[in-house]
Amino acid sequence: MTQQLEKFIFQVEEGREGSDGRPSVGPVYRSVFAKDGFPEPIEGMDSCWDVFRMSVEKYPNNPMLGRREIVDGKPGKYVWQTYQEVYDIVIKLGNSLRSCGVEEQAKCGIYGANSPEWIISMEVACNAHGLYCVPLYDTLGAGAVEFIITHSEVSIVFVEEKKISELFKTCPKATEYMKTVVSFGGVTREQKEAAETFGLVIYAWDEFLKLGEGKQFDLPIKKKSDICTIMYTSGTTGDPKGVMISNESIVTLIAGVIRLLKSANEAVSFLLAFMHLSWLTVKDVYLSYLPLAHIFDRVIEECFIQHGAAIGFWRGDVKLLIEDLGELKPTIFCAVPRVLDRVYSGLQQKLAAGGFFKKFMFDSAFSFKYGHMKKGQSHVEASPLCDKLVFSKVKQGLGGNVRIILSGAAPLASHVESFLRVVACCHVLQGYGLTESCAGTFVSLPDRLDMLGTVGPPVPNVDIRLESVPEMEYDALASTPRGEICIRGKTLFSGYYKREDLTKEVLIDGWLHTGDVGEWQPNGSMKIIDRKKNIFKLSQGEYVAVENLENIYGEVQAVDSVWVYGNSFESFLIAVANPNQHILEKWAAENGVSGDYNALCQNAKAKEFILGELVKMGKEKKMKGFEIIKAVHLDPVPFDMERDLLTPTYKKKRPQLLKHYQSVIDEMYKTTNESLASRK
Repeated sequence: MTQQLEKFIFQVEEGREGSDGRPSVGPVYRSVFAKDGFPEPIEGMDSCWDVFRMSVEKYPNNPMLGRREIVDGKPGKYVWQTYQEVYDIVIKLGNSLRSCGVEEQAKCGIYGANSPEWIISMEVACNAHGLYCVPLYDTLGAGAVEFIITHSEVSIVFVEEKKISELFKTCPKATEYMKTVVSFGGVTREQKEAAETFGLVIYAWDEFLKLGEGKQFDLPIKKKSDICTIMYTSGTTGDPKGVMISNESIVTLIAGVIRLLKSANEAVSFLLAFMHLSWLTVKDVYLSYLPLAHIFDRVIEECFIQHGAAIGFWRGDVKLLIEDLGELKPTIFCAVPRVLDRVYSGLQQKLAAGGFFKKFMFDSAFSFKYGHMKKGQSHVEASPLCDKLVFSKVKQGLGGNVRIILSGAAPLASHVESFLRVVACCHVLQGYGLTESCAGTFVSLPDRLDMLGTVGPPVPNVDIRLESVPEMEYDALASTPRGEICIRGKTLFSGYYKREDLTKEVLIDGWLHTGDVGEWQPNGSMKIIDRKKNIFKLSQGEYVAVENLENIYGEVQAVDSVWVYGNSFESFLIAVANPNQHILEKWAAENGVSGDYNALCQNAKAKEFILGELVKMGKEKKMKGFEIIKAVHLDPVPFDMERDLLTPTYKKKRPQLLKHYQSVIDEMYKTTNESLASRK
């Protein structure tokens, strides 16, 4: 095991048996790209401000921030601001801030969808003037926004125009701290009047920029240890937690990314290097649509800024995302699995509707190319002809220039990942990290099919070990090591704001306990298999690791998403599933079942079909009897944030799911128990 693991990781410390009530821990491993030690940040890069400042000095005329120009109500081409132009606005905005009496270490909120103003505000707030940037989740309701403002004591908020009314809903409680509001755009007379009634001062963007005219304030000296942002995690239960992230966390992460890019690029074939398929260059273009209030997008954009690359912003409407992709033509596309699931489902539906011949050609090309990739060929080398004749349309659908798709925030289903690796004509990578670890902790490597279904090996600036979870029968010292993933390194957060008690629960002896259960793979990559907290006991005393079951049931193509439920008063599991509309309607047509999609979800035969598919998967994966679902409810409406069923990173909010579906659950248990009793 150890010999094989040393392909992409190497051991730096021995494991140890448990003692004094503490569980055993596995060996400590590190990326092979850090064999000579962890990379140090670039000289002179001590803060996030330095990341931006140094790129302005090096790439002043490079395009930095772009948005689509609206002409006669219609979207046109992307219009760009250069690094120097953005810098000039940042300095003006900073002078205006200081003119308002905002001082170093004050808390500055940013509320709205991604935009150039978001980045500019961040460069001022958390970077240039030593303020704490406090992002307010665009997808959270007023209750959570109010909590974050009051908990972190935000005194000034930059806000998207259409979010001003939502921000005012936090008043009057939030005005205990919040005194100034700056719109990303204009301000109406009614909004001015409303602000006055709450004791607030509100400015339009251009109006605020003029406040600092003729004034010049010195920038404070910034240290690596300074907190640059308090990023609140949405959480699946309870109030959001304020994760304090330091300058050191981000500049250390960037140093690790640079080392990883250089090492991985040297490891790929000569053909890839010749075709300039390296990871990041000044010519790269990124589409900013994932929430900047989340760590995943935030650190990606910091890396782009450090490389002097371009960031174009979407228009904030998911229905227009494909159109924005086509106009911007990004080279790097980051996504959460839910987005890629929709890409996969859309392609499958188009294939099914295209007729027998087109599907036959596609399937043949897929099998041919995938077969060559399995033999070790890169996606570029596997079948250039199939790429040109069959798969080029998929690439064009993402703009035509994408060479890397990076998935994060949640596990990507293996069948979706393998499909996209073949048809997208680019590298498809999966990563893993937490807000508390400053995002990137693991990432898979290009053209490594043996990393399919994993998040890859560790990045070269962290140590990783597994800690046994005896109650779930996960052993970090077994021949196949499994346990809670623990992280050590300078990228870790500085603690939860005002919650030292919660900090001590997860940060123990320098190790961050993630709560995620992983399994080392023979090549040194990590597979996320479970969640430590998502465990409950059935009435017969059997423990159920529900997230692991959902990952398995999620492989059923007839369902897009599934939530598995059980409790200590019942002896079996039930589920709520979002069926795949295309597959369900196709099954209905083939089996003489009438009705539209909504009606089919209420149909008893349709429920039997979906349940049968889930049970078949459970048996194929050799699940235990009590892990097999006994009943299912079909909801045509996908689990969503609007009903508070998902976090902004698409993790299931189990208490809220239970509350929402309580009557459905009660009825399923009642009906199933009656059916089981009648058979006895």
